Amino acid sequence: MSATRRFAAGILLIAILCASSACAETARITFILVNDIYLMADQMLPDGERRGGFARLAAVVKAERARGTNVIVAHAGDTLSPSLMSGLDRGERILTLTNLIAPDIFVPGNHEFDFGKATFLQRMAEAAFPLYAANLRGADGRPLPNFKDRSITTIEGVRIGLTGATYDDTARTSSPEDLKFLPTVATTKDAAEALRREGADFVVAVVHASRQQDYAIFETRAVDLVLSGHDHDLFIEFDGRNAMAESSHDAHYVTAIDVAINVKEESGRRSVTWWPQFRIIDTATVTPDPEVAAVVARYEGELSKELDDALGTTAVALDSRTATVRAREAAIGNLVADAMRASTHADAAVTNGGGIRGGKVYPPGTALTARDVLTELPFDNRILTIEIAGADLRRALENGLSQLPNPGGRFPQVSGLTIEVDTNRPAGDRIVSIKVGDAPLDERKIYRLATNDFMARGGDGYTGFRDAKPLVSALDAPLVANAVIAYIKALGTVRTNADGRIVMK
Repeated sequence: MSATRRFAAGILLIAILCASSACAETARITFILVNDIYLMADQMLPDGERRGGFARLAAVVKAERARGTNVIVAHAGDTLSPSLMSGLDRGERILTLTNLIAPDIFVPGNHEFDFGKATFLQRMAEAAFPLYAANLRGADGRPLPNFKDRSITTIEGVRIGLTGATYDDTARTSSPEDLKFLPTVATTKDAAEALRREGADFVVAVVHASRQQDYAIFETRAVDLVLSGHDHDLFIEFDGRNAMAESSHDAHYVTAIDVAINVKEESGRRSVTWWPQFRIIDTATVTPDPEVAAVVARYEGELSKELDDALGTTAVALDSRTATVRAREAAIGNLVADAMRASTHADAAVTNGGGIRGGKVYPPGTALTARDVLTELPFDNRILTIEIAGADLRRALENGLSQLPNPGGRFPQVSGLTIEVDTNRPAGDRIVSIKVGDAPLDERKIYRLATNDFMARGGDGYTGFRDAKPLVSALDAPLVANAVIAYIKALGTVRTNADGRIVMK
């Protein structure tokens, strides 16, 4: 008998044995998880080590793929925004870097929608990797171009089901316009059950979801492995039946999950057992990939040049000196507060004068640059929107005015508010009147207020903000600097002046 006939006979014999008794398959697969990576370059962290960034992430991914095992790289979303660069290029360079990583499954996070529907669709069209989001639909209720709800791939005879879901509260936390978001937990469960019906032996869900939602998916038992983003935690959970993980943020750490999946088929029925091993890769121990590092370096150089491009020109003097922004209404404070209110559509905005740090005067005719904005707003603060009662807003503003006539970092720079102040009255009772828009403050009414995350945590004595209801979390909030950059671009010519928002007797 020829070698070819002997091989064919052997295959036939195996098929007969599997059909009549039992047959087993074992697949060994490594899942690599990255999520919430906003920054191109690595960062020096408090322990003195450099971690994260795309070059170190690329080194991890290449090393894992080079091991010769089956590797599935999952990206659980949030990368196009927010970062300084994203405020200038709307995520274009980050998308190019992600293409170099080439994840096997990508699920958008809420920050992928920060620049609106058109930019989101454009960036996703530029993606050279598979896109998943079972709970994301267009205005017509249909799946978006290039997006999958689920798929099955066979590895060493084992059928791996993949599904994904984006953050279902994105309409509140970002700017997806008329895109529709189905409930994350229910949709993921439905997709997992569909994969089982379609023959999947092992189901993986990549989700951009809150930790509460992660646990809800976990507890359905419909998904074997949940790979999540959004909370920025380094997190692993395994109870002997199901597992889930999240990989911190900015690729400071990367989670690798080595899974051995055993499938036994007997009398036409398949039974599955599996067991994971978890490896936490500290990217401080990784040598950056030189190819990706070169791209990052080029982009950093381009970014540096773009920081000096003109955003707009001021027609009025902007004074950011300490004695101005910490003691009285300032045109530059009004500009920052207006940008915060415009970007959030809040009723009013309050930012602390101490957060404006440039300490200089921009004469009329000055071309304002992104570097100027970053000089003035160096703390990477984010804009939080809170709901606050009028009475609590009044008390918070009293705190902001309490150090007068001495300059203080807590002095409020405002938008949408008109405040009359008598500095001769005792601290805590200096406000004579307040208007929100054109109407007197109603102490019982709930207002939407934009502020920065430092003040929202109670910083500078704004404890009333700390106790207010947040409408977005700090994880979902945009950078103040990016809002100001976009606002100046939109204005073209800055005519924002000190126009009587805070009048002191």
